[in-house]
Amino acid sequence: MVLKKAVGLLKNNKGFLKYLRNTSWLMGEKVIRLLLALTVGVLVTRYLGPQKFGILSYAQSFVGLFAAFSSLGLGDILVRELVKSKEKNNVLLGTAFGLQTMGSVFIMICLLTFIYFNDNEPITNKIIVILGLMTFLQSFGVIARFFNSQVKSKFGAIPGLVGVFLSAVIKLICIWQEAPLIYFVYILAFDVFFLMAGQLYFYYRAGNSIFKWKFSFETAKSLLSDSWPLILSSIVISIYMKVDQIMIQEILDNSSVGKYAAAVRLSEAWYFIPTIICTSLFPAIINAKIKNNELYLSRLQNLYDLMVILGFVIIVPVLVFGDWAILMLYGDAFDQTASVLKIHIWAGVFVFLGVANQKWFISENLQAYNIICLGIGMVTNVLLNLFLIPRYGIYGAAFATLISQFVASVLTPVVFRKTRSSFFMMLKSLFLINVFERVFKNKSPV
Repeated sequence: MVLKKAVGLLKNNKGFLKYLRNTSWLMGEKVIRLLLALTVGVLVTRYLGPQKFGILSYAQSFVGLFAAFSSLGLGDILVRELVKSKEKNNVLLGTAFGLQTMGSVFIMICLLTFIYFNDNEPITNKIIVILGLMTFLQSFGVIARFFNSQVKSKFGAIPGLVGVFLSAVIKLICIWQEAPLIYFVYILAFDVFFLMAGQLYFYYRAGNSIFKWKFSFETAKSLLSDSWPLILSSIVISIYMKVDQIMIQEILDNSSVGKYAAAVRLSEAWYFIPTIICTSLFPAIINAKIKNNELYLSRLQNLYDLMVILGFVIIVPVLVFGDWAILMLYGDAFDQTASVLKIHIWAGVFVFLGVANQKWFISENLQAYNIICLGIGMVTNVLLNLFLIPRYGIYGAAFATLISQFVASVLTPVVFRKTRSSFFMMLKSLFLINVFERVFKNKSPV
């Protein structure tokens, strides 16, 4: 009876079903990409070996440092403006595309300047240039934002899904044919090109044309005035997440980067989970803040508790089966990867908490403090890497990530009076105090 009522309610709520289907396309693409990364991606890593995989990972990390200048933090802001002002679609899309293209020009200038003065191997510099040029194609990602604003995300997701399957097949063929490293870089470029072509196809099929796009300096100024905090935050996060692999290459060698990167990719593969959960629950938290502060705090605490529990659910199997899994997936060549993974995986708990705490910053309108916390974490990460990598190698880099994630996500908020309450809530979650209280008191969560 209850099931029938639920089904009837969904049938009558067409708007809800529309957004649910839209979200399912985005979620489905992420899950499929994760599964392919854990299968074909592992085979590619094993085939390339620590040395070649290290070169590729170093190049990707280096270009990733400048990724914020490609997107300019315009994603969600562009969707918001497209929803608000549908009659300005061509101006908004043209302006965002122009800004991101200029960002790509800036990235290429930085990369070419670096290449001119460095002493990297020619293959490394060639990969960096190819990955840098790909950012120009990624500017067409504004089309995906257009489909998001129309609640038609499937038209952006379908090319991505088809492309990821095609590239997976091509990667397997390259492994079979024992192709050189550069072929796998070309496959990365193919992924981006196919996604762009597919999105353009659906965009034109819907009766639109990129030749109608217009650049407006006034609109550019408006978009950048809203996005600059996100640009700054993205720069900090990019340095935060990528600098360790760059420093490993500079201090140690490419092989060490490969062994470390193999562990990091497995450890970070789960980071999309808290983003999806927190985004889904955020409206309920905001509604509670409007209605009842006690309910608001209770829901926040429950969210922090959930993040910690999910983190431990991922950590425990890694600790138990990590050595066996790495040996089976990557082979003997990645001898240090399992130990790095067992250290790095603990950072996931703090990352999960950090994602939840970002929602708290937004709900309290304290985004500036979030940037400060991330900045402190970034500086901590760089300093710890400088100190620990020469002494402990890639294990030192893993510990640097773990400590700096704790500092940025959990510890730093205690410094500021306005953010101190979130520190105590996260600390309570880390010790599972709320969870144990429910168990002993048999109390259901709000």
